Amino acid sequence: MVRRRVIVEGRVQGVFFRAECRREAQSLGLAGWVRNRADGTVEAVFEGTAEQVEAIIAWAGHGPPTAVVEGVEVVAEEPEGLVGFTIRDR
Repeated sequence: MVRRRVIVEGRVQGVFFRAECRREAQSLGLAGWVRNRADGTVEAVFEGTAEQVEAIIAWAGHGPPTAVVEGVEVVAEEPEGLVGFTIRDR
């Protein structure tokens, strides 16, 4: 089990990034959450196997078709044992 905190920069708010991220994470069997941040970025936490997490990070590198991803920051953290995947408010 691994955990990664991801910050996605670019045109990533108002383009269904969070909803598509949740859909993709759920299809991969990941736990965690995603939210918009006040600075215009999207932040997400993913917990799952290394393969599952690498797959969602690869997806975050381009996001949904209407997004324009300019950068992805990935930080390793200790897993907390999250269950389910949610969209959070700021």
